[in-house]
Order: sequence, then structure tokens, then C-alpha cells
Amino acid sequence: MIADLLRRSTFPPAGTPVTCGLSGGADSTALVRLAVAAGCDVTAVHVDHGLRPSSVADAECAQGTAERLGIAFRSERVALADGPNLEARARVARQVALGPDVMTGHTADDQAETLLLALLRGSGASGLSAMTPGPTKPILALRRADTIALCAAEDLRYVHDATNSDPRFRRNRVRHEVLPLMDEVADRDVAALLARTADLLRDDDTLLEQLAADLDPTDALALRAASLPLARRAVRRWLERGGYPPDAATVARVLEVAAGNARGCDVGAGRRVMRHQQRLVLVNNSDPVS
Repeated sequence: MIADLLRRSTFPPAGTPVTCGLSGGADSTALVRLAVAAGCDVTAVHVDHGLRPSSVADAECAQGTAERLGIAFRSERVALADGPNLEARARVARQVALGPDVMTGHTADDQAETLLLALLRGSGASGLSAMTPGPTKPILALRRADTIALCAAEDLRYVHDATNSDPRFRRNRVRHEVLPLMDEVADRDVAALLARTADLLRDDDTLLEQLAADLDPTDALALRAASLPLARRAVRRWLERGGYPPDAATVARVLEVAAGNARGCDVGAGRRVMRHQQRLVLVNNSDPVS
């Protein structure tokens, strides 16, 4: 089983130092087991959000797995209060505690859920590309059933996070309600199809991003002459440099300015775009209008 799963994974060469997020669940437990099997020099990191009475037991389970596998282990505690946007805040806190290059146990099932969540937000191809495969997501091609089967075969204990069944969180409803219904309607395993769709859209998105990179978003004439998909991307890339991803309506307003239908427009975050001699300029709202 391990040999088969490793063939479908993307771990680095043996001896490479890696850090793996180890929540104590089946996916992350399988991740560290496979990283060890791949010959990596593994450090497991557990992040305790302190939101559940069982969080101490989760940390103990994760530490027990690390000790059994003979790998380095550390536990990080983050201060997080229950309330609005809990899922997003927990994700950010976890990313900060783990660091940018940590490996996570995301699977193809997570990929399918991410695509559907992006679809519900009205995302374009970039969002629908979901998670990008790479060194930090070495088991993205595996299924959740694979990780559970591996833990069972290796007699590795793992925990069940009760929050993964909490209907307050949209991802859980997608996981437990939407995807099963889609499987029933399609009479097939839809998660595999969605993961493949994300791969196809990512390839298309990469090509369009490369083409858009050659387009000057401050050149109003060039934007007007370009195809609409490339013009949208060029403007979006430009506005994102300030750290504020624009929505579709904002991009459309900027293109209206480029077309000469408006002299300027608000783009949020206290900024606006103005046109001067066929050039677009990004200015602060507090700046005087010339």
C-alpha cells in the first residue's frame, strides 16, 4: 500500500528536511507516515487552537504518532476565540504558526471541496483552479479513503475532529451534503472529476496569466485593443499589487475608464484609478484631483 501511495505522491528526494502539519487526523497522520517512508527528515508540528475540550487529547495523539514514527515534534498553541469567520481565522492562525513551507495533508477530496466553494463565491478560473499541487501538498492526488486505509493498515491512531461535522461551516456542508448529492445525481464519484477539472482550469489560467503579464495595465489604448479576458487579468494583477484583490465590478469600472467612458473610478481601499493622456494612474482618494 505504501509503495502505491508514494507513487501517487510528490515527496522530495530522501534525506530532504521537511516540516509536516500534524493535526492528528487521518490525512495528516498519513502524510507524516508517507513522508517517513519517502526517506524525508521529518519534523511534525501540531497547532492547538484551544477551541475544543478535546484539543489536549488531539495534541497528545499527534505527539504519540511522532514518537512512534521516530520523528521530531513540536506543538504550537494559538489564541483563537469562537465567533464570526472562525474557519477563516483558524486557517490564517494555523498558517502563521506552521510557516510558509510546511507540508499539509490536503487530498483530492479537499481539492473538490475547494473548487465548489470557489464556485459558490462566483470565482473565475483562478479560484476554480483550487489548490496548486506542489512540494507543500504532496498527497493532493490521494483520496481521503486512502489516508484512512493507510492508518488502519499501519495501526496508526488518529482523532476525529468534531468541527469537521459542524454545519456552521460551509465546507462541511459541501463535504457532507453537496458532494454526496452530486454523486447520487451523477451516479459516479464526482470528487475525482472536480479535481481533474481544477487541473485543467489551472493550466488554462497559467497560460492566460502569462499572456496578461505582457500587457501594460496603465496603457489605456493597449487595454482597449486587447481581448477582454486579458484586459481583465492585466487590471486585476495591477490592482492586486497593493494587496487588495479587486472584485469583477471594480475591474469592469477600470476598463470603462480605459475605454474613455469615465475619467476615473473608485477601486476600494481608499484608492481610485484616473486616466490622464491615455495612461491610467492609481491614486489615493485623499490626493487632490488635478
